[in-house]
Amino acid sequence: MNAPHDPQPSVTAFAALLTAEGAALLDAVRDVAPADELAVATRLRREHPADLVSAALAQARLRQRAVAKFGVADAARMFFTPHGVEQSTRTSVATYRARRFTDLGVRRVADLCCGVGGDAIALARAGIAVLAVDHDPLTCAVARANAAALGLDDLIEVREADVTEVDTAGYDAVFVDPARRGGRGRIFDPEAYSPPLSWAVAAAREAPRAALKIAPGIPHEAVPDEAEAEWISDGGDVKEAVLWFGGDAPGAHRATLLPSGATVCAPRAAMLPDPPVRPVGRYLYEPDGAVIRAHLVAEVAARVEGGLIDETIAYVTSDAAVPTPYATAYEVTDELPFNVKKLKALLREREVGVLTVKKRGSAVEPEELRRKVKPRGPGSATVILTRVAGAPTMLLAHPVR
Repeated sequence: MNAPHDPQPSVTAFAALLTAEGAALLDAVRDVAPADELAVATRLRREHPADLVSAALAQARLRQRAVAKFGVADAARMFFTPHGVEQSTRTSVATYRARRFTDLGVRRVADLCCGVGGDAIALARAGIAVLAVDHDPLTCAVARANAAALGLDDLIEVREADVTEVDTAGYDAVFVDPARRGGRGRIFDPEAYSPPLSWAVAAAREAPRAALKIAPGIPHEAVPDEAEAEWISDGGDVKEAVLWFGGDAPGAHRATLLPSGATVCAPRAAMLPDPPVRPVGRYLYEPDGAVIRAHLVAEVAARVEGGLIDETIAYVTSDAAVPTPYATAYEVTDELPFNVKKLKALLREREVGVLTVKKRGSAVEPEELRRKVKPRGPGSATVILTRVAGAPTMLLAHPVR
């Protein structure tokens, strides 16, 4: 939901930011700290319209928030709405997806539900001509301004329209990013997306190629049989899932890890069964979240010659140290039943002062455990709270470098 101090601006208020006076104000408030906003606003309102000053300050806040997704250089030139910052694709992910389109020979894309234009920008930078469509007048105005600000307006046509009524014939591909948030927050039912997933799938089936951006938690049974389902993480965090139609791996599950671009893919019909449960070995592997979401833990376990520590926990254990981009490896030094006093004594004995707490299958909060054991000393370690063959367990370990 929007922050109370960042209301959605009007089209008129936004248009004023594109004037010379608006540009000068944006430059003047670029680095204003939140604590200084009131004083700065009071001073600027002596020479500029109050609404324009408020719009400039709000835009400066949005640009600061957008840095995490768009980087400093682009965020400083682009324009945003509160919805746009929240729902935009991270640039690294959008760039990767655009590269997949170009690898498939796509040169013209209809970007339906384009938002403030983040995906259209990535597509245009890959040399693809884009029809960017959204039904909201303000969103379209912002998308046009962003295309112009980044020098891409010759490749991006922004159209205000109902995406369900747009004729995409003549385009090599369609990209659909349905709205997955409503007035009460995140939407989990794909049929409650705007437009619904069923409409997006129907539109994808009519196009030569298509990509549908969906929530990573989509039920696997909702994935059409002919679509490749790809889960994408960036820096270890799962960012999105994409359904690809007309691609090179129909009916497959894929996990892609950015920034490396490492990818593991398996046809749904030939995915490996869950690996067997086995005792904890010398090494523990924590699969990337995209691997887990794609149900490809078994493929990673096979690569490291490992098995599960519990049938319900996505931790893989092995006696072999096998380098893999798909999981973080730890060397296990101790395995003990869950007992805070024993852990505290062991950490004191090892002089562990820097303690990383990880958990999977445990209700204990890391900060709560850290407060109880009070780590002190020059050493460091990782404690993993989990279950081993159903029993609450603590594993003391060190990352494998």
